[in-house]
Amino acid sequence: MAETDKPLLIKRYASRRLYNTETSDYVTLEDIAGFIRAGREVQIVDLKSGDDLTRQYLLQIIAEHESRGDNVLPTNVLTDLVRSYTGQVGSVVPQFLAASFEMLRDGQSKMMENMEKMNPMSTMPGYEAMKAQQEMFLKAMTGGMSGSWGAPGSATPEPSDSGDDLNDIKRELAELQAKLARMGK
Repeated sequence: MAETDKPLLIKRYASRRLYNTETSDYVTLEDIAGFIRAGREVQIVDLKSGDDLTRQYLLQIIAEHESRGDNVLPTNVLTDLVRSYTGQVGSVVPQFLAASFEMLRDGQSKMMENMEKMNPMSTMPGYEAMKAQQEMFLKAMTGGMSGSWGAPGSATPEPSDSGDDLNDIKRELAELQAKLARMGK
């Protein structure tokens, strides 16, 4: 059994083929994306030079998904990212992005907790299976983001007494379902 707390080491050969050192077989970019979605950290190194190529391949995976129509990054965000490459060493963009993704993960977790607290169905048989399915759905929608990105935060507002939170959750779930339906086309 592999140690999942250590990054999965992928070696790139001169032929540009990618080799999984744990399973001793060649992998594709889609395989690597699957490892990441499953919560695994990866490290891709050039066999000959030892250079770390992880960023290069992660960007390539993102570019391939975007080119296939899996548009997660709106054009204005991509434009702002290009603008952020001004050469300034003290750019706050990496820290901002890291904190934003951490907030998204925390918000996702809190949303599931809030749904359980506010949901009278939680006492019904089969609720745990439904909850697990919703968690998988949310994980699929966020691309299985995991790992430590930055400062913790919360994208989910604290519960209020007005009952608006349940409506917000229902609205967000409907938006996620619509997005999933568009992805399935």
